[in-house]
Amino acid sequence: MPLQIPATRIERDSLGEVRVPAGALYGAQTQRAVENFPVSGRRPWPAFIWSVAAIKRAAAEVHLELGLLDERIARAIIEAAREVERGDWNNHFVVDVFQAGAGTSHNMNANEVIANRATQLLGGSLGDYLVHPNDHVNMSQSTNDVIPTAIRLGALWRLDELLSTVSDLAAALHDKAAAFDHIVKSGRTHLQDAVPVRLGQEFSGYARAVERDCDRITRAAEGLRRLGIGGTAAGTGLNAHPEYHARMVTRLSENTGIKLYTSDNLFESMQSMADMADFSAALRTLAITLTRIANDFRLLSSGPATGLDEIRLPAVQPGSSIMPGKVNPVLAEMLNMAMFHIIGSDTTVSLAAQAGQLELNVMMPIIAHHLFEMEHVMIGAVRAFTEKCVRGLQANPEKAQGWLARNTILVTALNPIIGYSAGAALVKEALSRDLTIQEVAVEKAREGKLLRAGSGEPVTVEEVEAVFSDLRRFTEGGLIGG
Repeated sequence: MPLQIPATRIERDSLGEVRVPAGALYGAQTQRAVENFPVSGRRPWPAFIWSVAAIKRAAAEVHLELGLLDERIARAIIEAAREVERGDWNNHFVVDVFQAGAGTSHNMNANEVIANRATQLLGGSLGDYLVHPNDHVNMSQSTNDVIPTAIRLGALWRLDELLSTVSDLAAALHDKAAAFDHIVKSGRTHLQDAVPVRLGQEFSGYARAVERDCDRITRAAEGLRRLGIGGTAAGTGLNAHPEYHARMVTRLSENTGIKLYTSDNLFESMQSMADMADFSAALRTLAITLTRIANDFRLLSSGPATGLDEIRLPAVQPGSSIMPGKVNPVLAEMLNMAMFHIIGSDTTVSLAAQAGQLELNVMMPIIAHHLFEMEHVMIGAVRAFTEKCVRGLQANPEKAQGWLARNTILVTALNPIIGYSAGAALVKEALSRDLTIQEVAVEKAREGKLLRAGSGEPVTVEEVEAVFSDLRRFTEGGLIGG
């Protein structure tokens, strides 16, 4: 069978001729990038495609308003950009995420796709460029102000979805806190027995921690709302109309429905990736919190026969190919792995953010990729953990009460009566004799050997039993004995 050679067309850029796939909406500069960067095979996130297209559409609309762009060309760009925003041509965005610095290749990929599609809308053929990628689609723009603006918009694009997903987790944890509020269990510090807590109190701590991280993300996102579009190549605004910056921010806000602000310093907006690093760090902080919660879930559900077994996670799939009946905490394990990935992405963002030099940070493509990936993974992982793990989680009050009964640290409630040193001696004896602290204390009281601190008078059995009569009181603060 004869070898099939893909059909191509010839396009030209400032370096000469390039063969481009015949049906591709992209052109010469995109094709060069495809050939130059065959690195990972990973293409841009839809958020990055959408955000750049939103900028191109807004720019055409502003230039039309200012009388700087022919109406037929402007309207063709606007329609083509709308199609790209909808995701109609995502398969024509083909530049690897590891590409030339600053994101020129991604910007030109967008310019060429929109220019070629606009040319088609005007009746022309691919590569004819009745609408020019640079002169028309990229008018008043530079990669240097388009890409940082696109990163900000792309991160904000899924912000509401992210916050809603995280808030749903917090709400589910609050629901469990209320449902488990009656269960008194052994607290643990240093992975050793500590004073009692209620299982509901434990879960309320998880819920509040997630809420606080949600607040951190919201606060960090405010910094992303300041746009530096209009700074063009170095922040000076060269080749852009004096009203372009302010009009662009207004237009982008109207088109996207996202609250946006003008930058108070276009040079800072171009040089600095600190706002992106701040947002990434807020996601990392949430990842740290969720890692801790997932670890606790795995520990609290351990066993069941030989572990803590204080909570039971939903059995969603068999846990072993060789051990029948084994069920693993797979959603918590998934959450751990996803959060490790997010923390790694934040490391990349932070390294890239500090790698900027003078008027530009050329590491923006990898910042964009990892910010959008962090949001995507966070949304998917948290949603699955909430729906398939937290909502179906059950308590095991019998096991919690069993462990609590054997917790010698309950002696802490006797401190106001017998003092710390006498309490420590009771713990030592209870452990050596494999008795509960209440059993040892009652025995000593009956023998008249449990003495009141300070006076040396015997403590009665009734006083000891009163201290241990309602273990819930241990979780409500204040003095119990004395």
